[in-house]
Amino acid sequence: MKILMLGWELPPHNAGGLGVACYHMCIALAEHGADIDFIVPYTADHSDINFMNVIPAIPASAEVVHGAIGAYDSVRFTNERGESELVDIYDYHRIYEKSIRSIVKMAEYDVIHAYDWLTIRPALLAKQLTGKPLIVNIHALEYDRAGGKRGNPMVWEIEYQGMMMADRVVTVSQYTKNIVIREYGIPEDKIEVIHNSFDLSLYDGLTGPNDYKYLTKARENGYKVVMYVGRLTIQKGLYNLMQAFRKVVDACPKTYLLIVGSGDQDIELLELAAELGLSGNVIFAGFQRGKQWRDAFGVADITVMPSVSEPFGLTPFESAAFRVPALVSKQSGVAEVMRTALRVDYWDIDEMANQIVAVVQNTDLQLQLTADSYNEIEQLTWGNNARKFMGLYGEHAGVIV
Repeated sequence: MKILMLGWELPPHNAGGLGVACYHMCIALAEHGADIDFIVPYTADHSDINFMNVIPAIPASAEVVHGAIGAYDSVRFTNERGESELVDIYDYHRIYEKSIRSIVKMAEYDVIHAYDWLTIRPALLAKQLTGKPLIVNIHALEYDRAGGKRGNPMVWEIEYQGMMMADRVVTVSQYTKNIVIREYGIPEDKIEVIHNSFDLSLYDGLTGPNDYKYLTKARENGYKVVMYVGRLTIQKGLYNLMQAFRKVVDACPKTYLLIVGSGDQDIELLELAAELGLSGNVIFAGFQRGKQWRDAFGVADITVMPSVSEPFGLTPFESAAFRVPALVSKQSGVAEVMRTALRVDYWDIDEMANQIVAVVQNTDLQLQLTADSYNEIEQLTWGNNARKFMGLYGEHAGVIV
């Protein structure tokens, strides 16, 4: 079955979990017989990908902070004259849409599969030009990015139009499905839930000396490390985490908070740490990849995902893979799947602090949570997700798979 898949990012040119999920999902789909043309809005080296065709929609190299393409503001890229320039994200979006006119002539596709708002308008054009069924796969909504509000009205309208005109909408959690029904008014019978998954075999273990030498030494001297990994935005609930961590330090002074990531709250969070008297306990490591990203888990005693609204969230899976217990927001999709993770309402600062303290003060509890979560993710596979998607493809394309 030939699939035209429209994405916004793939590793290593990704800002977060969307690119990771797309990558692993496509591996599984290819193993189940899908022939995928994956369209990205930049030109970059993806020569390591041999399970699908990665096709650039724009003949220009993406030059983005930390090697990731952001969803807002502007994008810096090198044009055909070799000049570096900033382009408004909506202009860039329209360029992506325009390129689809030539891309759809490259093959006879059975299904169009689009990920999130940045690909919806190009996908609707592809549907119009080919007459093929469109599946819109929602990994995150403007409602989530705005912290439980409507946010950018232009993005909201694009999401609404895409979901209304799609043949099927797939969300990564029941949590997100409920938002799509309640906030966007999409009919319930049009929506399918296919949770994200995980493949433990694809994750490298911790090897060699840990790059976080200061924290490694501190842990040898009895310090504990609480870690957050992700973007620093209002959606992620870091203000509440910082408030909770103030209470953690009051109960356990020998505790650090390691924040791995970057975003538009960088300065705000630095100032908040100072206001709360936490400058000596909070470490901002910035955006990390590869060994530096893996080594962060090697010094953590617990990871926290305090999101205000999180469609899914892959970090708790990754945490379990590195044998670190996780505390997750109840306002998330991963809480539906990962039964062994600790849970808390994102707004309940006292309970968030209590659960963190319970873990850092109780080694036996930490080890039990670690063992349980690792055993749980061992049972997960992207193959089950691929079978569900292949079934949807066949249903809408009228093809037996």
